[in-house]
Amino acid sequence: MTYKQQVADRSGPLVVKALQKRGFDAYYCANREQAIEKALALVPAQDLLAWGGSATLDESGIKAAFLKRGNPVIDRDQAKTPDEKAALTRQALLCDTFLMSANAISADGQLVNIDGTGNRVAALCYGPKNVLVVAGFNKIVPTLDSALLRARHTAAPLNSMRFPSDHRPCYQTGQCADCLHPDTICAQIVLTRVCKPAGRIKVIIVGEDFGM
Repeated sequence: MTYKQQVADRSGPLVVKALQKRGFDAYYCANREQAIEKALALVPAQDLLAWGGSATLDESGIKAAFLKRGNPVIDRDQAKTPDEKAALTRQALLCDTFLMSANAISADGQLVNIDGTGNRVAALCYGPKNVLVVAGFNKIVPTLDSALLRARHTAAPLNSMRFPSDHRPCYQTGQCADCLHPDTICAQIVLTRVCKPAGRIKVIIVGEDFGM
């Protein structure tokens, strides 16, 4: 076991307790295999699923596991036109379980997410019956201030590279410029400090690094 894994195995359960105090259903899994097993156990096989853009869901294999199991899905990436994609994105707000990650989670159990169009954070706040958040240990930071810094200055520039725009400052430089560009991916910054109603948001922290 690496020192990094030892740190995750000690710190992860403490963050879980902090999340639980704030009304989240929270779990620590040491690796992706445990995380996939826990995710499948938390979400019924008949639940209609949707998801926000997430490298974590892809890298961890969790999205693939749900697709393999056969859950019905709303997948905007299958849309043939921009109008169809917009319609599917709206439909996703009424799914049974919405899958996503977090840009940062503070050690005291607060989620920070940053979004361009707002569909991901909208689903987190209201709409779907349940939300499943899967976060690698690289998303855990000591304080709320450092969570905001991570979201803006680490996650956002990395995600900007996934959605190219030659005119977006962070795509050009790799650094946040606090821009007001029409293509900004930082239009909404949402802090979720309490899960309301309690238990609606389920958080799996994985003792491995995933995502941006």
